[in-house]
Amino acid sequence: MATTHAKLGTDSINKLLLRLSTPAMLAMFATALYNIVDTIFIGRGVGSMGIAAVAIVLPIVGIINSFAHMVGIGSASLLSRSLGAKRYEQVNTIAGNSFVLITLISFFFATVGIIFNEEVLRLFGATDKIVPVAKPYSQLIFVSMIWFPFCVSSNNLLRAEGNAREAMNALLLGMVVNTVLDYIFIFPLQMGMQGAALATLLGKLANLAYIVYYFNSKKTIIRIKPENLRLKKSIVKEVTGVGMSGLGMRSSGSIAVITLNHTLGSLGGEIAIAAFAIIYRVTLFIAMPLFGLNQGMQPIVGFNFGAGKLARVKQTIKTGMLYAILFGVFIVGIAELFPKAIFSVFTNDKELIEYGTGAFVTVVSMMWVMGIYTTGTGIHQALGKKTSSFILSIMRWVLLIIPLVLILPKFLIPSVDGIWLAFPIADLLAALITLLILRRTLRIHGILSPSASNGKH
Repeated sequence: MATTHAKLGTDSINKLLLRLSTPAMLAMFATALYNIVDTIFIGRGVGSMGIAAVAIVLPIVGIINSFAHMVGIGSASLLSRSLGAKRYEQVNTIAGNSFVLITLISFFFATVGIIFNEEVLRLFGATDKIVPVAKPYSQLIFVSMIWFPFCVSSNNLLRAEGNAREAMNALLLGMVVNTVLDYIFIFPLQMGMQGAALATLLGKLANLAYIVYYFNSKKTIIRIKPENLRLKKSIVKEVTGVGMSGLGMRSSGSIAVITLNHTLGSLGGEIAIAAFAIIYRVTLFIAMPLFGLNQGMQPIVGFNFGAGKLARVKQTIKTGMLYAILFGVFIVGIAELFPKAIFSVFTNDKELIEYGTGAFVTVVSMMWVMGIYTTGTGIHQALGKKTSSFILSIMRWVLLIIPLVLILPKFLIPSVDGIWLAFPIADLLAALITLLILRRTLRIHGILSPSASNGKH
């Protein structure tokens, strides 16, 4: 196992990015694909109100999982840097503290969601028509939140060890179980939203089973002992500090969706909420592979930064950023060329298709620059830059989209069109700001210096 993480400091950057990013991208692609398939099944098996219900529940799950990403990203960053600096005795303590933190978080959110189910749904924008459809779906989803955040958090540790393929296998197993059962429960068994939720719950249980198997195998260097489960203030502070950017990145979208659901409901009604549910799933599909590339890049940056190999850090950043931009241009090009065909996959409701297609074209028009701010955030996480990574993580949704959604329809474009226009404006501004912050960070650490370029450190 030692040779696996040691290769982070010796193998070619392209080879490492391919080896670590491909499984992560496939796993994230599978997650995004599942989200799309799930929406298709619900849209065709339940109807547009089912899609609207998913639009309410999805950001709730997103906020819970954002805390899992906080713990996972913070732990993985610390673990990668510890491996690079050859502080092997810290690895088990970091992992143990990660497990305890995420367990406490999981039980808290699951309990709140189960007890205050309807109140939570209404807080996230559910109308009187949506609540009865969303309630049976969300109740089972909250039960699965008892263990699924542990899976999300632990996947980051697998990648930090250099075992991106195992992280992919865990996610893929859950996705396959989920998708197959989704179809069976919704169509042959006619279980509606409750069937969709049960399929999700069982899929997440399969994911947990694989993670438990991994941590009991010889594939990991992590060996947890009782003393490793005692929370240490220094580790918790570092994990949560660095991980706050992961919390911000994942939760900011969900927080923004609350604003969007309420604003869309007041300006466009349930059909606007349903249209955004489809758009949100498709944009997640676009973004998820970029997150996968980001996850593959982070262990390389963190390990080599910890080892003082600044030339390799610089090369990894340049290569990762280039791949992210090229992917963004390709996938957004497809979305812009075939918007109606993409939207029609989710529903046969002609009104929803006509309404949503124009909005979709506007929303995705500048998403080709998304790779700039996703990789920029990931680089700061890997370097352990707490403040800048957190600011970057919340910039697009919280600092840009939410204010624009509130300002544009009220003062400049007095209709729901102002909401859709907020997205491309925010994407362009986020990319430009990220480049400025990233340049400053790399200069401070000497990564842009001539000595870094020549491999001296």
